[in-house]
Amino acid sequence: MEFKPAYLKLHPDELVKRTEILTELASPCRLCPRECGTVRRSGEIGYCRTGFEPMISSAHAHFGEEAPLTGTRGSGTIFFTNCNLGCIFCQNSDISHQGAGRTTSTEELANLMLALQEQGCHNVNLVTPTHQIHCITQALLTAVEGGLRIPIVYNTGGYDSADTIRLLDGIVDIYMPDLKFCDPETSENLADARDYPQVVKNAVIQMHSQVGDLVLDKNGVAQRGLLVRHLVLPHGLAGSREAFRFLSKEISQHTYLNIMAQYRPCWKAMGAARIGDSLQSRDYLHARARARESGLTRLD
Repeated sequence: MEFKPAYLKLHPDELVKRTEILTELASPCRLCPRECGTVRRSGEIGYCRTGFEPMISSAHAHFGEEAPLTGTRGSGTIFFTNCNLGCIFCQNSDISHQGAGRTTSTEELANLMLALQEQGCHNVNLVTPTHQIHCITQALLTAVEGGLRIPIVYNTGGYDSADTIRLLDGIVDIYMPDLKFCDPETSENLADARDYPQVVKNAVIQMHSQVGDLVLDKNGVAQRGLLVRHLVLPHGLAGSREAFRFLSKEISQHTYLNIMAQYRPCWKAMGAARIGDSLQSRDYLHARARARESGLTRLD
């Protein structure tokens, strides 16, 4: 049977309704857990430094993502400008914190989705979508009319309101959240979000309830499900043991997990205590061992 993405199974009127709700939530803004109340329609900007229209840094076929996303033809990544987290070690700080990109329209965003499909990409991969999700679903309405038929990947830092994620049920096929930290003090110091540990857990629970474990086609390309990223940090700052316990015990032992080893001090982390140190190979190997001890075996 030919795969059909979730948003094509959703009644068009329901997609319109969800878009209207998300648009209402965007101004005054309550899209993300900060609930800053910024009146974005009037040009105000909140923590994410983003107005009401979409801001995009780039869009292209990307081969540096996880294997089930890139397949043989690449993942159609759309990098959205700015972020609702304040990670001091961000490796894309020019985009997430310094605003590299441009304001565009939902029509152009829809055209980008269709262009990535035309290039043969396996999916539309929305990178850092949390603060712009109202624009994305509006663009999706147009893209569906234009013939979009590949999965939507929600590629997020994990600081997402579970209520907002509920509104994406039946729209998103693949959720790919980061699970960055498990300690409130660390989260506050490194990302300006003390509540991150509980927020991300609630979001991941909601994501998994919608799409389940990652499902691959016969070629190993992702069609639907949850894929979690965990960046190992120096000195155990990421709380890997608790992250793996949570995924194994509260989500599923079949969770597809990418334990990432590419940490290096960037942006404000350079020269800072502890987070300014490079990751040692033994720390990464230790984290992978802890994951397997927790019962997680689907490691990217």
